[in-house]
Amino acid sequence: MAGVTNEIVPEELAGQRVDNFLIRHLKGVPKTRIYRLLRRGEVRVNGGRIKPTHRLNAGDRVRIPPVRLAERDDIPPSQTVMERLENAILLETDRLLVINKPSGLAVHGGSGIAYGVIEALRQMRPKAAFLDLAHRIDRDTSGCLVVAKRRSTLRSLHSLFRDGAVDKQYLVLVHGDLGAKVRRVNAALNVVSAKGGERCMQVDRQGQKARTDFTALEQGSGWTLARANLYTGRMHQIRAHAQHIGHPVVMDNRYGNAEADQAFRPLGLRRLFLHAESIRFETEATGPVHINAALPEDLEAVLTRLRKQPLIQPECN
Repeated sequence: MAGVTNEIVPEELAGQRVDNFLIRHLKGVPKTRIYRLLRRGEVRVNGGRIKPTHRLNAGDRVRIPPVRLAERDDIPPSQTVMERLENAILLETDRLLVINKPSGLAVHGGSGIAYGVIEALRQMRPKAAFLDLAHRIDRDTSGCLVVAKRRSTLRSLHSLFRDGAVDKQYLVLVHGDLGAKVRRVNAALNVVSAKGGERCMQVDRQGQKARTDFTALEQGSGWTLARANLYTGRMHQIRAHAQHIGHPVVMDNRYGNAEADQAFRPLGLRRLFLHAESIRFETEATGPVHINAALPEDLEAVLTRLRKQPLIQPECN
């Protein structure tokens, strides 16, 4: 059990929530334990009790109580996972890091997930004073993921994402023939509860505005490879919009067509065919940034097979 410590908040962490500050300083301690310390008032900022959402200022004194490290129940990222992420880094500067996130790895831990990309990166970069997600992509989606290495950069990126000033393009394989070269989907989305308490998105006029443009790149019997441009960043936006127009993403176990998906299994497809192909933005500190992430080999192999042989199923329109 470590003794009481008092940490002074550095300038680069100004604006960070106290719960995230503690998660970084108490590595290996379960989050449930950290939130319990906050609820009980055992953590103090400048001598006063605070809520988990309290944002810190540079120079604040954070009192961290003794914590029994033996209570750890988190599983740390394996060396294999960290090596995989190291090899997936597309760009790293003193202000940001862009990674080609592998499919199947969540961007952060929680809800039964021991760790995600951000926890692994923090372990890979133990001397980094700050690392935080600038945005999120689905666990089963691969491709460009931006991580800020400074609080000021994070604020700038959040502002760009909020204002729709980040150009995000995805490659997606959908069921059926999209028909028109470009399908613009303007359909507001709302969060609803699905089976098992999971959250999913549903088209709802009372929801948050959402726009996705699907541009057909290649078509075959029963499938279309498209590029999806996001103009908003709602949870599961591409997947929900694809379902809405009757062309769900192939191998989407939440918004898809399980029966039609069966035709793709003999081609070796075992996961959601959705890849964050590129991201483009510009901040005063970083200058223009334009990153492309190559389509993973497993998805490229599926496309090669699709081009050589027709699917054994009727078109799904």
